[in-house]
Amino acid sequence: MALSNLELGKSESFITKAIKIACVVILYWFISITMVFLNKYLLDSPDLRLDAPLFVTFFQCVVTVLLCCLLNLLAVLCPNVVVFPSIGFDPKISREVLPLSIVFIGMITFNNLCLKYVGVAFYNIGRSLTTVFNVLLSYVILKQTTSFNAILCCGIIIGGFCLGLNQEDAAGSLSWTGVMFGVFASSCVSLNAIYTKKVLPAVDGSIWRLTYYNNVNACILFIPLIVLTGELKTLYYFDKLSSSSFWGMMTLGGVFGFAIGYVTGLQIKYTSPLTHNVSGTAKACAQTILAVFYYEEVKTFLWWTSNLLVLFGSFAYTWVKGLEMKKVQDETHNKNREKNEAGV
Repeated sequence: MALSNLELGKSESFITKAIKIACVVILYWFISITMVFLNKYLLDSPDLRLDAPLFVTFFQCVVTVLLCCLLNLLAVLCPNVVVFPSIGFDPKISREVLPLSIVFIGMITFNNLCLKYVGVAFYNIGRSLTTVFNVLLSYVILKQTTSFNAILCCGIIIGGFCLGLNQEDAAGSLSWTGVMFGVFASSCVSLNAIYTKKVLPAVDGSIWRLTYYNNVNACILFIPLIVLTGELKTLYYFDKLSSSSFWGMMTLGGVFGFAIGYVTGLQIKYTSPLTHNVSGTAKACAQTILAVFYYEEVKTFLWWTSNLLVLFGSFAYTWVKGLEMKKVQDETHNKNREKNEAGV
């Protein structure tokens, strides 16, 4: 029996939507994984031998600010093609965003420092405590309690983290400095999410305007940090400072750092926050496997088990929180319906 025009339309619509979602997820995976490998090259490559992680991070913030300005200009010149919020520089907004910017600096700096001292394969384990800090800081700062099932998932993640440390130590490749930076990065990622909600009203709820002000503040704050840590001297003696390929890689790293914010929002838009977290967990798994093969590393069964525990705990936590949110939404919907029926 031939399909009706309506059924064909629905089928094509579903296929088109599925293709769009697949393309967005693939784009997110590509940009996120490539950015990690790019940053690892810039921070810890024996070819570069550049010991200036703060400068690398600072330059990526500069690229982000320049890209925001470029998009703002294109939005003015071609409003039908490019949609971007109007940006300028308001000192008052900058001051309101400053607390978040300090946390933001900690987040991106500790992320890069963790990546500098640990391998890409272990990077997922090193930064695996973000979910745990989400629970702790939400309780301490926002007074939000967490269900037993969610806490159980956090316990699985902590177990995987500890087993991963044990296996890296047994292999002789454990960097406690890298682990410390990874823990700091995890706490800053959690704080960044909390402070973002508080600061968003200052930029009229625009993520792009927040990105702009965050990175402008970061560029200003990084300058004294670079001076105090002696990285200016490192840059002065750096033999590839005039290399176009070096600056090309630095710029590419900045572009990918800017793009990850866009594709993250895009993935949430075309799927859901729950699906985005699941995708991120799966991406971390793929990233770990790629790193092991790329760097030709040999890992033990227990090392892989630690990764699986972290991934399973993260996925389970996302699933549990998704079910809890759905339950709250259903209860709210039912209460509103009962009120409407009682009013009638």
